[in-house]
Amino acid sequence: MRPIRGGLWRRAVVYCGVLALFAALPGTAAAQSEAQAADVAPALTPPVGITADELPTWQTNGIVWALTEAGGTVFVGGTFSTVRPPGAAAGTQEEQVANFVALDAASGEPVAGCDLRFTAGSVAAAVRSLAVSPDGATLYVGGTFGSVNGVGASNVAAFDTTTCERRSFPVAVPATVRALAATDERVYLGGDFTTIAGQQRQRFAAVTTAGALEAWRADADEPGRAIEVTPDGGDVILGGDFFRLNGRDSHALAVVDAVTGAATRDYPLGFIEQRSVVKGLTVDDTGFYTANEGTGGGAFDGRIALELATFDQRWRDTCLGATQDVTVHQGVLYSGHHAHDCSTMGSFPDGPRFHLFAQSVDDPTLLGWFPDTNDGLGEAIGPRVILTAEDLPQDDRDFIWVGGGFTTVNGSPQWGLTRFASGPDTGAPERPEVSAHSLAAGEATVAWRSSLDLDDSLLTYRVYRDSGTTPVHTVQGSSYPWERPQLSFTDSGLTPGQTYSYRVTASDAAGNTSAQSLPATVTAAAGSQPYADAVLADDPVLYWRHDETAGFYASDVSGNDNSGVHRGNPSRGVTPAAVPYPGARGVGYTGGITTYTYSDTAFDSPARFSVETWFRTESTQGGRIIGFSRNIWRTSTDYDKHVYMRNNGQLVFGTQGSGRQFVTSPRSYNDGRWHHLVATQGTNGLRLYVDGQLVVSNANITTNRNYRGYWRTGADNLSGWNNRPSSDGFQGQLDETAVYHHTLSAARVTAHHNAAAAPVDTVTVLQPTADTYVNQGAPSATHGSSTSLAVRGTSGYETYLRYELPQAPPGTVLKAAALRVRTTSQDYAGSEDAHTVVPVTGSWSEAATSWSTRPTLGTTVLGTIAAGTVPNGHYSAPLTAAAVRPSLGGTLDLAVTSTGTDNLWFWSREVAAVDNRPQLHLTFGAP
Repeated sequence: MRPIRGGLWRRAVVYCGVLALFAALPGTAAAQSEAQAADVAPALTPPVGITADELPTWQTNGIVWALTEAGGTVFVGGTFSTVRPPGAAAGTQEEQVANFVALDAASGEPVAGCDLRFTAGSVAAAVRSLAVSPDGATLYVGGTFGSVNGVGASNVAAFDTTTCERRSFPVAVPATVRALAATDERVYLGGDFTTIAGQQRQRFAAVTTAGALEAWRADADEPGRAIEVTPDGGDVILGGDFFRLNGRDSHALAVVDAVTGAATRDYPLGFIEQRSVVKGLTVDDTGFYTANEGTGGGAFDGRIALELATFDQRWRDTCLGATQDVTVHQGVLYSGHHAHDCSTMGSFPDGPRFHLFAQSVDDPTLLGWFPDTNDGLGEAIGPRVILTAEDLPQDDRDFIWVGGGFTTVNGSPQWGLTRFASGPDTGAPERPEVSAHSLAAGEATVAWRSSLDLDDSLLTYRVYRDSGTTPVHTVQGSSYPWERPQLSFTDSGLTPGQTYSYRVTASDAAGNTSAQSLPATVTAAAGSQPYADAVLADDPVLYWRHDETAGFYASDVSGNDNSGVHRGNPSRGVTPAAVPYPGARGVGYTGGITTYTYSDTAFDSPARFSVETWFRTESTQGGRIIGFSRNIWRTSTDYDKHVYMRNNGQLVFGTQGSGRQFVTSPRSYNDGRWHHLVATQGTNGLRLYVDGQLVVSNANITTNRNYRGYWRTGADNLSGWNNRPSSDGFQGQLDETAVYHHTLSAARVTAHHNAAAAPVDTVTVLQPTADTYVNQGAPSATHGSSTSLAVRGTSGYETYLRYELPQAPPGTVLKAAALRVRTTSQDYAGSEDAHTVVPVTGSWSEAATSWSTRPTLGTTVLGTIAAGTVPNGHYSAPLTAAAVRPSLGGTLDLAVTSTGTDNLWFWSREVAAVDNRPQLHLTFGAP
């Protein structure tokens, strides 16, 4: 064997030694990492057993085509001329190789003493296939090459896996060897060849382990690309481009006898589509699995699982985006591909490419494992080969190795190679996006877009109120990159008019926890919001109020958690909103086709539906306002059930049945004012309402296009539609968007529109203009400057509070009133007794009133602070609104008294924190 060179291999040995020394030092991160690796507890969402955290791995400067492992060494073959350490940029720290490198399976670093160089003179050389003998002693290499370390070889060679010394294997193959598999008796080859050793062998052949050609025949009419031997050694599974094998109709896949090559199972054309081939195969104890690549529209690109007992199909994955290779680890099938459309599998529509998936060997449903690469070099395929490395002598963990033409992994630069382990799981979920709203008195609903974790689809969420460190709610939820459902929690027993703040965290099964979300603040409602009440009364499937001021998340307040996702950065927090209420805002679109909002939930196409929104624009470019679409990541090929604006401001409402069918509003609405829009289709046809009135209808249009899709606002395809505007995107603002999978009546549409003008219940929070308490035990003392107030029956304490009340806003009346106090932090502040609120009928002053000069009190009980108060708590006493109304526009004096013996202490108006002061909450609303 050629002498080992110095640079790369010597550096690897030194580097390993330094790491070993560093790892041995107590307390170091490396030592801790080794300790974690030695005892890895299940921490991923079952049945996934491999993390998505990429590990440091040496890189190539070209494409990796083949991987295999023996004795803890991963052998790497491909088309590359250098390797370099992880983190090194292309062209730096590179060491020369020739299409092959051996790396430590656990560390990803070069293995000393295995310098094999595969070259081909004037022809571009490549290692395209690798296999190891069952005893792990022999490495077989196939590809396109004419020599190894300067010694002749014709596209195939064999080596000792421990020393990398070349073994006698006198096989000459005149064309590329693309696939290899080995048993104790023979080696199977697949590729482009039509002869071996001067004898006809078309695309597949078998030789003995000594290199002698066998009589085994499995002649194919097109190239062979993949070979696997069944676990019992009785059959060989073949994959490739072929249409006929041994003269029989079997396209891309066949099972043949391991000794003779005779057909065990054919797969006639149609089982795999004509334009599709098998690029990779793998086998476990119960089945075998194909990686399929198609060419052209409608080709088959997914994966097939087949039973070993019968060779029949177990399941089929019909995702689009050519699959290059598959491997199995603990009952999970891992695959490399560039999948871009899995809508036929009930997953994501056509859009960005995903390059790595995991599926149960028993079920094609995609599991929560989504590390990713880019498309990378060459044909921009991404991963080309994927390998399981387990039962390693140097590490208790299992590994998935991935090779290909990619140049990034999980968004960071990394060429040609990457690997993932069974632990530890160190990646934390994304920080949640959170919103909060209050539509019912004394309640607030916290809603958030579920987070994404690349190897944990099931996450645990914790909700924290204000500055609390103990969660007020904990729940689990599942999410995937293309579907991140809204989760929500309704917090009850809140004080109307009081502002609350909520934060949410997400944790994975390993305990990795996201940063706390940004706070979502909300003021607890005092009563109803007429417009929201009207919408919710009609059971929308989604209702986006668009009150968020930033982020990608449009919260859903319908109760169905069908939130939206903003793309293309529309403007958030637009004011003034269409419907006035505290915190009301809208969303603004630029008019571009890439700026829109889509439902995170996919829906079956509704036969009957209503869409509702408010819009405002001065644009003369038109654009789609709202509609139903096939896609979420790009313009759709299926699109209808939509309302769009023509350049002149007229509205068009259309669905697609036997053709494009629509109605058009008589007048234009691009006048810069807010307009209420409702469009319905039902048994009474198409009906378009603007500002509560029916403006156009067609009773004959009762059908629409049937496909699974998403509700979108702001933009999508309008190709082929009547008077298609200059822009498919709407330039303007939307607010209060709702969708119903039933038809709203004309009366309900009018009711919704009118409700927008109805007064919203509002809460006015008043601070006392004077307060004090008196003490029977110190009858002459005054306490007007005290930071706390006291109440007790015997020995007596009484507290007096004064508030200056406003008049009721025009069109409203006082609907409710409440006194809210916060107990002090002393351990005696709470009380076992109830305390009553009564009117003060006599005169008093903060500075001069004492027990001896205390005012007279009324006998009418206005409200009660319930017994059982504790320190540091907020407590409210609802007051009789009728008794408070006469004081509107004037002064209201209140006393807090008791007949019990347990005192109550709460903060006075003198404290700095406004929230701690005694507050009077007045709720005004429509009569």
